[in-house]
Amino acid sequence: MQNTRPATQRLYHFPLSPFSRKVRLSLAEKRIEVELVEERYWEQDTEFLRRNPAGKVPILKLGNRLMSESSAICEYLEEVQPDPPLLPQSPEARFEVRRLVGWFDDKFHREVTSKLLGERVFKKVMGGGYPDSSNVKAGARAIKYHLDYMAWLLDQRRWLAGNELSLADFAAAAHLSCLDYISDVDWNRSETVKDWYAKIKSRPAFRSLLADQLPGFPQPAHYADLDF
Repeated sequence: MQNTRPATQRLYHFPLSPFSRKVRLSLAEKRIEVELVEERYWEQDTEFLRRNPAGKVPILKLGNRLMSESSAICEYLEEVQPDPPLLPQSPEARFEVRRLVGWFDDKFHREVTSKLLGERVFKKVMGGGYPDSSNVKAGARAIKYHLDYMAWLLDQRRWLAGNELSLADFAAAAHLSCLDYISDVDWNRSETVKDWYAKIKSRPAFRSLLADQLPGFPQPAHYADLDF
């Protein structure tokens, strides 16, 4: 879809930031076009800190407004562009979506993403030395529990939080896609989870994520394959 976009619509991001990816998926699903600007946020330069004193990505620039915190950005997008919806109508269903977004952005990130992606990629990119094998092993153990939990949820529902695609699915897919980029997801553990990821991966909103390239970390052969 070739929409014109104001030059002031930008997303400052990092390709393997799951929080950036969650916002990118939401923007793309809602067909809001933005210019992607890669940000080496760990360098904490003055201009970047002026955009977000918290010193992290993503940052969404819409006109003169700068917005940070991925979940707050996604909720804002839901309010200004409610179609297609990524939050359901009922308070109970919205609670379940928000609960699972919190699960992946907090618990999953702390126990899995930060340990696997953090040690294998970010340490090298940021010049932080060699991976800590104990953290890598802990992350590899923890992801099994999380994949099993996802399988349990998906055995009862079409999507993670209910019978409609929601922000919970994008939060989970954002983390798993980062880990899939470094081949750290055992898709053979659950056919149910693999099928769920294949459905998300085949959505038009996912295309830009599949095109991501991080220097020094080539994509594995299966990463962009929709029939992985």
